[in-house]
Parts: sequence; C-alpha cells; structure tokens
Amino acid sequence: MGLASSLRKVANKTVQKLGGDITYRRIVASSYDTSSGAISESITSSIIKGVIEDVNTSEVSDLIKSTDKRLTIAAAALNSAPSTRDEVQIAGSIHQIIQIQSIEQDNQNISHILILRS
Repeated sequence: MGLASSLRKVANKTVQKLGGDITYRRIVASSYDTSSGAISESITSSIIKGVIEDVNTSEVSDLIKSTDKRLTIAAAALNSAPSTRDEVQIAGSIHQIIQIQSIEQDNQNISHILILRS
C-alpha cells in the first residue's frame, strides 16, 4: 500500500509540473424521455493538468489514427476512472477518448493514458 501511495503522489507532482491545463468533461446519462426517446446527459467539467503528445507511428492501427493525441493524466486528478463516454477539451477543441490505458500498482490507479481524437 505504501508504494502505490508514493507512486500516486509522484505521478501527480510530475504531471502538475510538466503538464498543461485541460478541461476533463465527465458525461453521465441522467434520464430517458419516453415520449421523445431522448437521453439527457449531465456534464461535469473540471480543470486538471495533462501531458499531451502525438501517438507513435508504431501505435497506428484500425483503432488509432496518426492524427490522434496521447494525454497522460495523474489518477489522483480524477475522482473516478476515466471512461470513453467522457471528453477532453484542449485549447477550446473537444476531443473524444478513444482508448484508455491505466497504470496500476497494488490495484490502485497511478496514472491514465488517454488516446484522443478531435
């Protein structure tokens, strides 16, 4: 438990120091209107730090495109694990989360690597 806690702190401090501001938008389906068939969403936005970089050419596949971005965030920056339903806003542009890779130690998330598409 001590190692995971220490790694979470180090990841958080590193991303805080090296990352830029992003807006993480958690999207939750809140209600269903039976008459129209529409699902209303609840969006909660929070400003956190993240490190943005291009994806490697070796990662390009059917799922990941060469124009996608990789965003590394500290797990401590979010109250719960990220979801592909959520969105990230960077410099006014909304990005969809395509893939999530979580780095763990002792079943605790240390950081998350998100593949983003605008």
